[in-house]
Amino acid sequence: MTTKRKVIITCAVTGAIHTPSMSEFLPVTASEIAEAAIGATEAGAAVVHLHARNPEDGRPDQTPEAFQPFLDVIKQRSDCVVNITTGGAPTMSIQERVRPAAKWQPELASLNMGSMNFGLFPMLKRFEGRLKHEWERNYIGDKGILFHNTFEDIEHILTTLGPNGTKFEFECYDTAHLYNLKHFVDAGLVKGPLFIQTVFGLMGGIGAHPDDVMHMKRTADRLFGDSYRWSVLGAGRHQLPLAAMSAALGGHVRVGLEDSLWAAPGRLATSSAEQVKAVRQIIEGLGLEIASPDEAREILELKGADKVAF
Repeated sequence: MTTKRKVIITCAVTGAIHTPSMSEFLPVTASEIAEAAIGATEAGAAVVHLHARNPEDGRPDQTPEAFQPFLDVIKQRSDCVVNITTGGAPTMSIQERVRPAAKWQPELASLNMGSMNFGLFPMLKRFEGRLKHEWERNYIGDKGILFHNTFEDIEHILTTLGPNGTKFEFECYDTAHLYNLKHFVDAGLVKGPLFIQTVFGLMGGIGAHPDDVMHMKRTADRLFGDSYRWSVLGAGRHQLPLAAMSAALGGHVRVGLEDSLWAAPGRLATSSAEQVKAVRQIIEGLGLEIASPDEAREILELKGADKVAF
């Protein structure tokens, strides 16, 4: 019998884009984040992508201490691959953003591959009148956010985390980000297999049309050949359609409340696990199988859960 191709589901359970007033289901406290990650794993996610938040008002918190409570619980109760953000929030410095991954030395860390305008303000109109905290209004309404990821910033993260054996989820929001990654491959700072997360539908990055997806894939194919593993993140309503496209074309997928609050038009997802179940149904409907955490480790050539610092 032919072995079925395995599809890695990454689940990003809280992030730093959406704010607590937008959905009662968005995890904020350490216990909520831990339960969300474990639920996503039980639903079929092999990788959980993690941010921390201030438990009082839900604002992004990139202190290593904010991560420890849920990292400990997740490791005790799950064998999932833990992916710690180095993106943090786009308003943070690179020194703030790298600290949790430097401290806890995860198997995976996200790495944004280029500076970009980061437009959250279109969400303000939808949620106007529902935002409970002043920081939410100021953050979402800011039209001047520049997500700072210079070549110097990227090199700093690579050289800080690489010696610990941490590998990267390279988040590429546009074609130029793929070329930036190629620069670091050519410089010998990055080795394959690369885990490339192509991101579609965030204002300031590439759009979410199927042609945009194919353009990014063609470019990655040309630049990296068979030395990369491709995954797709569709923001908002694009989450499941683009996940289906990725799986059908040989890629992996990412879902979770960081990327979309929705389960269907006008209906909030009650958990990231609900989105994992939905994308798993699509994957299995295509005759494919989801990857277990250990299969994801093998596909991405990770160092193993026994070599992290939590």
